[in-house]
Amino acid sequence: MHAADTLQASIDRTGSLAVVGLDPRPALIPPALRTQALARHGDTRLAVAWAFAQFNRGLLAAVQGACCAVKPQVACYEAYGAPGLQALEETISEANRLSIPVIVDGKRNDIGSTAEHYAQAWLGAAPGFTGALPAGPKGDWLTVNAYLGSDGVKPFLAHGAVFVLVKTSNPGSGEFQGLKLADGDANMEAMAKLVRQWGEGRTGACGLNDVGAVVGATWPAEAKRLRALMPNTIFLVPGYGAQGGSAADALAGRRPDGRGCVVNSSRAIIGAWEKPKATDWAGAARAALDAMNKDLASAR
Repeated sequence: MHAADTLQASIDRTGSLAVVGLDPRPALIPPALRTQALARHGDTRLAVAWAFAQFNRGLLAAVQGACCAVKPQVACYEAYGAPGLQALEETISEANRLSIPVIVDGKRNDIGSTAEHYAQAWLGAAPGFTGALPAGPKGDWLTVNAYLGSDGVKPFLAHGAVFVLVKTSNPGSGEFQGLKLADGDANMEAMAKLVRQWGEGRTGACGLNDVGAVVGATWPAEAKRLRALMPNTIFLVPGYGAQGGSAADALAGRRPDGRGCVVNSSRAIIGAWEKPKATDWAGAARAALDAMNKDLASAR
């Protein structure tokens, strides 16, 4: 099924525009789960990775049916080497089993054969000696940094769906993305035009294509301008909540039909157990997600 159609079907089924960021770190692991991990494996990378996988399994069960997608941040897992990457594979596999779309947040970029390898790793099958090897757990989408140009993006497009960094939520994004070019466009606007171009001919039945754009909730005015340049593009919107973006800000770039935006939240959901130190950490995550859904619904 076309990736944009799969994501839109998930939105329609759940009534949610929320993407749950699965960005674990040791400080976010609930005490009881931390104790179990230490008892099994000591204070090792294996213990942390095991806890990540168990934590995510509980979170996925809790948020199933109430979010449109999940977004594991690859860096959180890579920090723990092979055990961490195994935990990430297990997480993606479990999300696949539960039919929750997965956005792999890797922000990969390179050119030529290196980009091809990144695409094989996260979206497609890698070659063996006598043919393509069976693919392991894969994401439905991958975030990519396209500021190397088209030859750093096209290898990814050959394998699947991407979200291209256009206007990121961080305060320093304007240092480069906002610079004016000779024709008067900002860098982010030039990137938006390329995203629209890359998405041509890749539109699903839902009217949206599978070359999306990352557009931060912290820049609502820019999101409106970028929507005009990318009418059929899905915006992946970080920056909601903790970074200061409101629900209205997060949805500033939606299309006139209300489609075209999905909104990420990570720590506010997976770390919801910290306040007020809830023992039911999965239930706390679901309650936080329900509150986010209500907030977004009021702004739609």
